[in-house]
Amino acid sequence: SSNIRFRWLYHAIILHYSRNSMKKISLYLTALLLTVATPLHAEEEQVCTTQADQKGSLTITITNFRVIKGSLGISLYNTKKGFPAGYDRAYANKIKKVNGSSECVTFQNIPYGVYAVSVVHDENENGKLDTTFIGIPKEGVGASNNPKMSFGPPSFNDSKVLLNKDVLEVMVSMKYF
Repeated sequence: SSNIRFRWLYHAIILHYSRNSMKKISLYLTALLLTVATPLHAEEEQVCTTQADQKGSLTITITNFRVIKGSLGISLYNTKKGFPAGYDRAYANKIKKVNGSSECVTFQNIPYGVYAVSVVHDENENGKLDTTFIGIPKEGVGASNNPKMSFGPPSFNDSKVLLNKDVLEVMVSMKYF
């Protein structure tokens, strides 16, 4: 039906403007094509917007504490900027007391996408990660995917997880040096 309408409109324009220059015809055809193409483009945008609006929860289970005391600083990043120690650049942050051999934290209503989790075990609760004079952590650290941390902090790429469902569960095992 839209194909028949398009052909009829095309012929009507050609007949009506056959005395005018080709420039006017091409302008009208361009306007017509833009009008016909706009609804298709709008539908595509709506599909993309619907996917971008999907949200889920990210539940992090943290284990392997050296001592059952202190608090945890858990940061959720959606970009490599600031990861793993720039909590001020994190998408979201939470603090939780350590009360048992494992702790769970949930970030809710998070848009689908790629994230990385960074965890600090602040044993003495001074609000920072204590380090040696050469920068080696004195307190526990951890990241999603439990990457090796032999010579420096983990990368965002080694720690990233994909949130693409209602609930994603991530395990973080604390490391102490």
